[in-house]
Amino acid sequence: MLPTRYDLTPDALGELLADQPAYRARQVWDGLHQRLLAPDEMTDLPAALRQRLAQELPPALVERDQTIADDGQTIKWLFELDGGAKVETVLMAYPDRVTACVSSQAGCAMGCTFCATGQAGFTRQLTTGEIVEQVAVAARAALPRRLSRIVFMGMGEPMANYDRVWAAIRRLHGDMGFSARHLTVSTVGLVPGIKKMTDEDLPVNLAVSLHAANDTLRNELVPINKRYPLAALAEACRHYVDTSGRRLSFEWALIDGVNDRPSDAAELAEFARPLRAHVNLIPLNPTPGYLVRGTPPEGVRGFRNQLTRLGINATVRVTRGSEIAAACGQLAAPKSSPVRLRTRSAGPDSNSNSATDS
Repeated sequence: MLPTRYDLTPDALGELLADQPAYRARQVWDGLHQRLLAPDEMTDLPAALRQRLAQELPPALVERDQTIADDGQTIKWLFELDGGAKVETVLMAYPDRVTACVSSQAGCAMGCTFCATGQAGFTRQLTTGEIVEQVAVAARAALPRRLSRIVFMGMGEPMANYDRVWAAIRRLHGDMGFSARHLTVSTVGLVPGIKKMTDEDLPVNLAVSLHAANDTLRNELVPINKRYPLAALAEACRHYVDTSGRRLSFEWALIDGVNDRPSDAAELAEFARPLRAHVNLIPLNPTPGYLVRGTPPEGVRGFRNQLTRLGINATVRVTRGSEIAAACGQLAAPKSSPVRLRTRSAGPDSNSNSATDS
């Protein structure tokens, strides 16, 4: 199998171009990562070399679907990978920033009951190159604006693919120029991954998908809690906050009658306060496999107001892209889908914070 263009290391690219002047490898590397060019677009290379590299360095991502919403401000791609696995990537543009939500696995093994990705099950890990290429595609689509933030909140559990995800983060930071403080890794609470990331030398942001602050309910909503219960999660989060000095975020998908009661808010405040955590409240987005509705708007406001009274900094994300199944918890990568471009206009309330942007 041919190597894909973003899975090569600098040394491997140098070996591939051993018959070329030494500077060619750097030209190609910078063309991929800084200028976001495909090999056949690198006009500073000889035509014969461009043609050769186009054949020897194919893309890892084959676009099978592209859907646009929010008056062009939200784009969702469905990509097919080697072997037939599929992943989805979302680009969201705002007046003050452009954010890409990238996937780290095809599917997910965490089994969170309300998440479409978890309902679909796990297919395979993504390679470092497949992760980086998602960012390159999104960054090209964002032009002439600069892609400013990347959130690992797409399909999969990043901490369960830690080595490849962290290698991608290093590439995004060192070769593509993204600030570590504009990179956010989300996890459902894999404690070993949180500890490992805490000890890394790049101060990336951590977001924990919490959704319940007592073990009984969290065991039901987020099954990995049975292995890493809240006490262990709190200890790992404390180590992250104390070591990194970065703000910790908790994600809380509000589910009507399940985790949106006053007692839930009180438990969340008690858990978040010692960690000085910020809380992102997300009304549950609909998925076919979880027939419970999200908390109505008045309930969301009441929950946020109670958290505020209890001294917790909380914000509400108005879902971006839910009409194209691009919002938090909706990415599922259908088994088959024709190549097409679909556009849907947003409703009047769609120009607020994304359900996947932190």
